[in-house]
Amino acid sequence: MEAIFSLGASDAGEDINRLAAVVTAKGRLDRGPHGPEDTAYLLYTGGTTGVPKAAMLPERAFATLAHGTALGWDLPGQMRYLAVAPISHAAGMLILPTLMRGGSVILQRKFDPSAWLQGVAAEQATISLLVPTMIYALLDHPELDRSDLSSLHTLMYGASPISPTRLAEGIERLGPVFCQLYGQTESGGQGTALWRHQHDPSDARRLTSCGTPMPFNRVAILDAENNPAPDGEAGEICIQGASVMRGYWKQPELTEATLAGGWLHTGDVGVRDEEGFFYIVDRKKDMIVSGGFNVFPREIEDVLGQHPAVSACAVIGVPDEKWGEAVRALIVLKPGAQAEPEELIALVRERKGPVYAPKAVEFIESLPLTPVGKADKKVLRARYWEGRDRQVS
Repeated sequence: MEAIFSLGASDAGEDINRLAAVVTAKGRLDRGPHGPEDTAYLLYTGGTTGVPKAAMLPERAFATLAHGTALGWDLPGQMRYLAVAPISHAAGMLILPTLMRGGSVILQRKFDPSAWLQGVAAEQATISLLVPTMIYALLDHPELDRSDLSSLHTLMYGASPISPTRLAEGIERLGPVFCQLYGQTESGGQGTALWRHQHDPSDARRLTSCGTPMPFNRVAILDAENNPAPDGEAGEICIQGASVMRGYWKQPELTEATLAGGWLHTGDVGVRDEEGFFYIVDRKKDMIVSGGFNVFPREIEDVLGQHPAVSACAVIGVPDEKWGEAVRALIVLKPGAQAEPEELIALVRERKGPVYAPKAVEFIESLPLTPVGKADKKVLRARYWEGRDRQVS
């Protein structure tokens, strides 16, 4: 039996508060029996590569999420959590560990750089979680260097790749407070973490790492046959552990493909180095096939982010009669900064070669974002691919 409930009167479903009052008037309202495999939560994915899907997270996943986050992230001893990103996703993972430690949660309705800076100072926040686009907005904000952030111990970030150049800038200006998270809705947010002491601003390569596996899960790079790939060789990042979903709600075929071989297939291409650190190359579905070559936008975005005028960028493939797909860079400039398309193209050509060099550069005021703050490449690609089929092998 399925039903929709609302907190208060609504046309969408029955008011659960009214029903609870009726039930409790007739007797005690107890919890029903639940086991570790019973579905506790239908949590929708971010929807960056298609229609959002409902991941069925069981009871065991929530227990693992709370303990894995508490032990696997670089958290301060005294938790005063300033939450500004949507708590329906990664930002919500910190609420229970904060309360478990006797800490406090401060909620801001939405992210605003000025409000965040004021909130950290006024509430003496020790931890917050931001996505890269929010960090870029902070770094470009004129009030940053005048703000009191002395209480901030940990600034968690994740949900999408960050520019290593801008990350190094953040470490220089905010101090050694950054801790990266990598996971998915389907894994209960558990995956890998790059702790504060592992952020070495003099090591540009390490700043592109998403870290090492968190407690209670296994992370591996698998090839097309589900075999472990050698260190340094690209493959799909896959996760095993008690936090992994049971499957997608009413999508058995997609569930079977995503959980093939007993692993959660993330759809992210990555590599592991000889020290056990993982690196995300890109999303499979974001890969550009240009002239028969596989081009990963993340590598181009990291180079473009090194230009002093670039605040944020997104690289996509657009239809091209000659190349199949042509690389196009969409650039957001820092306030008051200027750059010429030719110099950005030349920068990529110099660092990555002609295949990776954008065929065109377009300056835009801002990147469209998903509800959880990721650059929405679906939207960026849509106006170029309308009426066409885009296939990525």
